[in-house]
Amino acid sequence: MDKLYLKSQIAMRQAEFPTDLKKREKSLPVGDGKIVTIPGVRRCGKSSRMENVINELLSQGIDRRRFLWVGFDDERLVKMSSDEMHLILEAYTEMYPDIPINSVYMFFDEIQLIEGWEYFVMRIYKHYSKNIYISGSNATMLSSELKSVLRGWPEEDETLPLSFKEYCNFKGVKTDSWLEPDLAKLRNAFLEYNNEGGFPEVVLMENPLLKVKTLQTYFDTMLLKDLVEHYKLSNIEVLRYYLKRIMANLTKPTSIRSIHGDIKSRGLKVSKDDLYDWANYACDIFMFLRISNYSKSLQKIESSQPKYYCIDNGLRDAVLLPQSNDDGKKLENTVFLQLYRTRTPIDTIYYYQGKGECDFIVQRGTEILKLIQVTWSMMDSDTRKREIAGILEASKATGCKNLQIITYDETEDIEVEEGIMIHVIPAWQWLLTLS
Repeated sequence: MDKLYLKSQIAMRQAEFPTDLKKREKSLPVGDGKIVTIPGVRRCGKSSRMENVINELLSQGIDRRRFLWVGFDDERLVKMSSDEMHLILEAYTEMYPDIPINSVYMFFDEIQLIEGWEYFVMRIYKHYSKNIYISGSNATMLSSELKSVLRGWPEEDETLPLSFKEYCNFKGVKTDSWLEPDLAKLRNAFLEYNNEGGFPEVVLMENPLLKVKTLQTYFDTMLLKDLVEHYKLSNIEVLRYYLKRIMANLTKPTSIRSIHGDIKSRGLKVSKDDLYDWANYACDIFMFLRISNYSKSLQKIESSQPKYYCIDNGLRDAVLLPQSNDDGKKLENTVFLQLYRTRTPIDTIYYYQGKGECDFIVQRGTEILKLIQVTWSMMDSDTRKREIAGILEASKATGCKNLQIITYDETEDIEVEEGIMIHVIPAWQWLLTLS
């Protein structure tokens, strides 16, 4: 690796700060003496959150020369070996010999692309600087490897695409006004958010066709770089079809055995074990998030068919180009993403399936915190009976009496039994209060 090239990249990034970026709801910690890791799906805003840390430090009078930023998705840097990573510090100290290295803020973007990177980071933390931020698009590499090597030093701050409140901020829509014209804009913003999702770059685009093309590019990059290239997979077209099948099955328990049978019936060859591995990999790169069926038996939880939720509604629509109305499925996906986004470290999200179904059970530690049912509308009598019956069955199975049904735009309190009330809440309102 050429140190001159490293110096040019460091200097170029320093010259770009401060950047003109919108802030996210939650800021990254500064000065807590831990390595801050920012895992998340590609293009969700991980780098921007780190840049906002720099903007904040610049506003405090920190010299821009004290920022060392290296993006490892650079076509030349991605070929760097772990044995060459010491050249980064050598390049920086040669550029600024008068700056104490322990005062430098270090930002390593998409560092998981370099094999053995975690030992480099630990060496820096132990001997050089406590101000380290690292981002990456693989959950396994930014959790298990760090925890084993760094022994509890990292502080994880997972990033998802924009929340509804962040989406409104990006779009300039008021979220704190109860005037009817503002509420109308808020409802309209929710419809757009439920359809196009929250990838920041896409949200700020005006051209609908460009949005779709951009999201399709995101998917292709995840497929080819994060899955095929990183995990050394072949059978690309089968993998593409498989990911689409999981996306199409949104909100329903997914049987990989069933999908395997379908793929075989099409004359395509792939092992069932490969499909299980591929599903794990897709979750590792944050394309999907999954939950299990609730049970008091750990064995039953582990053996249940999982539900897979897509990291972004817009991404799913761009890949599937669905012909039918998927508003209800996308609403459930939106609700799940907010539950996942706002969970605490001791929260677990399940679904419930018995005679009836309940979309979400939120358990905090050993306590069942709340039950949530999601439906676009309660106006149809059959839908109303089904949703109420499902959440009531889950209530009796768990003992939880905090019951909510989230709809597009309906509000109601339903007393189903003495002492048991179901609160029906508009999604746009619920999304703004659960943060």
